[in-house]
Amino acid sequence: MNLFKKIMAEFNLNALRGTPSVEIAVGVDIGTSSIKLVELKKMNGRAVLGTYSTLALGPYANLDVGATTNLSSDLLAKAIGDALKEGSISTREAALSIPSSASLVFLLEIPATITERDLPNIVPTEARKFIPVPISEVTLDYWVIPHRQEGFYEDERSKAEILPAKSEVLTAAIHNDTLSKYRDLTKISGLNCDVFEIEVFSSIRSTFAHELSAVLLVDFGASKTKLAVVEYGIVRSFHIVNKGSFDITSNIANSLAVSFAKAEDMKRDIGIVGNGNNRAASDVAKLVVDYILSETQTVIQAFERKYEKPISKVILTGAGSLLPGFREHASDVFRTEVVYGNPFDKVQVPEFVAKVLAETGPEFAVALGLALRKLG
Repeated sequence: MNLFKKIMAEFNLNALRGTPSVEIAVGVDIGTSSIKLVELKKMNGRAVLGTYSTLALGPYANLDVGATTNLSSDLLAKAIGDALKEGSISTREAALSIPSSASLVFLLEIPATITERDLPNIVPTEARKFIPVPISEVTLDYWVIPHRQEGFYEDERSKAEILPAKSEVLTAAIHNDTLSKYRDLTKISGLNCDVFEIEVFSSIRSTFAHELSAVLLVDFGASKTKLAVVEYGIVRSFHIVNKGSFDITSNIANSLAVSFAKAEDMKRDIGIVGNGNNRAASDVAKLVVDYILSETQTVIQAFERKYEKPISKVILTGAGSLLPGFREHASDVFRTEVVYGNPFDKVQVPEFVAKVLAETGPEFAVALGLALRKLG
């Protein structure tokens, strides 16, 4: 039973369903420090890479490359237009990411006896416990996670004995103001966009294969690090750590009294493996990394206690995960397999750039996942 394909097909905001497939599409991942684009084409039934690009947002706010921003819609639209132009993107058929910081993803537990027709009333009521604003101010979507034992009962009596008392409902909430902002942004940018997706689901689509055991996705972004425990393609746990790669650069700049631009170069070149004259910068970087990994360990332990099963693998995405020494250090901390996500494995690419794409893949996980969703 491939629940991954099922949930990726069904888990989209109700207001945005019914998207027709296209022959060429671009995924637009709008982060706090950069925009990432991936253009895909459908050829002979396969997704083929057209082009990809990234554009720093710092300069649009008169800041350095790598700095986090909070741009107005007009400036953000200009940045998207520039990114499309610089990336030689040939289509305006687009899918946009909704940042995890502007959404909530959680599991509801409801009595297993509740029927499907009762869910539209039950889910909003239960969701209020997790949502800090009036329920009328958000758009909700949900999906009941099937019991894995369903379909394997010898009789109704054994079914009643095996079925748990609770059902789990994967639920997502996005503030209506956020959706309105992104719809307006696409209009200003001239994009034909009817797909808005929470970024974690785009990353899962582009980096997961056929993993059936519990896998941890670590999306190391500029301002935040997103953690999702995924089993059978279903998000079982989702958390946000309020630190990212920007914090490393900022701390290096402040601690060593260097410019932000110099600190950004040191971070990218040294990471947490510096020695000699570079040791001070790597030690500062490691403080942020260790905080993120400590928070991640807490998430792992909570999942393993609740479900009584281990995390079998960790998949790294986001530009921050490319920090020199990060994957190796994470592997030592978690004592399990830690790999980089390679979304370009999901599409046909020119053989001569396959190695380069594998190395830069984690940065484009969301954008490529969005393009796959739009391509249909």
